[in-house]
Amino acid sequence: MNIEAVPFCTIDWDTITPTKHPGETGEAYWRTFEMGNIRVRMVEYTPGYLANHWCSRGHVLLVLEGELITELDDGRKFTLTPGTSYQVANNTNPHRSYTKTGAKLFIVD
Repeated sequence: MNIEAVPFCTIDWDTITPTKHPGETGEAYWRTFEMGNIRVRMVEYTPGYLANHWCSRGHVLLVLEGELITELDDGRKFTLTPGTSYQVANNTNPHRSYTKTGAKLFIVD
């Protein structure tokens, strides 16, 4: 990851208004900060959320709360719990996420 054009700054996530993103089922609420060539998000998935697309964007994702199941397009599934993360490069292993219980995530892409 090469972060460019981002001076030192802090983020109070409570001051960022969440945007609603419907899934195939459930909803995602994103609090998003973008600067330079990065996007940083605090994301909350409602219980029963299933992504409505396969994602090919690279991410660093950390689960803060709840349980997240991430499925790769080759059929593999990974269950992430608080304190676990995944990292994937752009255009590598298309993936989508699901949660039965809801989840709160910190994502950099």
